Amino acid sequence: MPGYLKLHRDTTLDRRAAEAQSALYDCHLCGWDCGIDRRRDSGPCRTGMDAFVASAYVHLGEERPLVVGGGSGAIFFSYCDLRCQFCQTARWNIRGQGRRISSGQLADLMLSLQDDGAANINLVTPTHVAPLIVVAVSQAARDGLRIPLVWNSGGYDSLQGLRLLDGIVDIYLPDMKYSEARIGRSLSGVPDYPEVNRRAVREMFRQVGHLQIDEEGRARRGLLVRHLVMPSMSDNTAGVLRWLAETLGQHTYLSLMDQYRPAYRAFARVGLDSSLQPEEYQQARTLALSLGLERLDDHVLLDSAPRSSEVTND
Repeated sequence: MPGYLKLHRDTTLDRRAAEAQSALYDCHLCGWDCGIDRRRDSGPCRTGMDAFVASAYVHLGEERPLVVGGGSGAIFFSYCDLRCQFCQTARWNIRGQGRRISSGQLADLMLSLQDDGAANINLVTPTHVAPLIVVAVSQAARDGLRIPLVWNSGGYDSLQGLRLLDGIVDIYLPDMKYSEARIGRSLSGVPDYPEVNRRAVREMFRQVGHLQIDEEGRARRGLLVRHLVMPSMSDNTAGVLRWLAETLGQHTYLSLMDQYRPAYRAFARVGLDSSLQPEEYQQARTLALSLGLERLDDHVLLDSAPRSSEVTND
């Protein structure tokens, strides 16, 4: 049973929804820790009280445990708490393309994806709109939502924001982008990415533990960490992998991603203006295995086209 259903049965979920909404009045949901009243200002995430959704569909190109049994019901939120210079979805995460959506509409969208056969609800770039998501989950639970929730974030989540989600989110899917703060400043515009990211991932792990996969290969609960291997940044990757092995242990499920390609402003940056070379990825993979990180999801599914769509903004 998904965790949010257990909280729904004893009314904890409704109370958490009210608590989440009030968090917007003094916002500390992400690593910016800005304290802005989002009724009056939009803050670094450029988002006020409402959420915007850019696209939603049953996604077949996610990690294997997320797509087994029907595909992942991905909901892509507009805007972001990061400013990644290589962002492949800059049209909505940087420029804000998308449509405004209420908590009721978001709940209906979750239910629609479930009806389309999604194995889970995959909330993509959700950190800055966590309160609206919690309210929507509370509404959707009353109306029959019953599949796991995936929190698919850039990894710059705050402890306050994550504690609102404790018991609600079943599967955490954070990025671990950087092991050096200077790279985070240069490429994502935040001063302290490794510190905030590691603290967040430890909290996610505390809540859900290692990834649990059922006999059919479906993810049910736990932590699945993503790291995008980038060109000319082998030391950065090594720092991330060593931290995972030493801190969370060798049973960590790791999605080691090889699909880097220049996008947005990366074309103007030496070293990031070309695609990842196969030998660079193989070096990262070899290091992961040597550190005992053998639960690797490093297989790119060929069929990644959407099977159905409720919201699209091309």
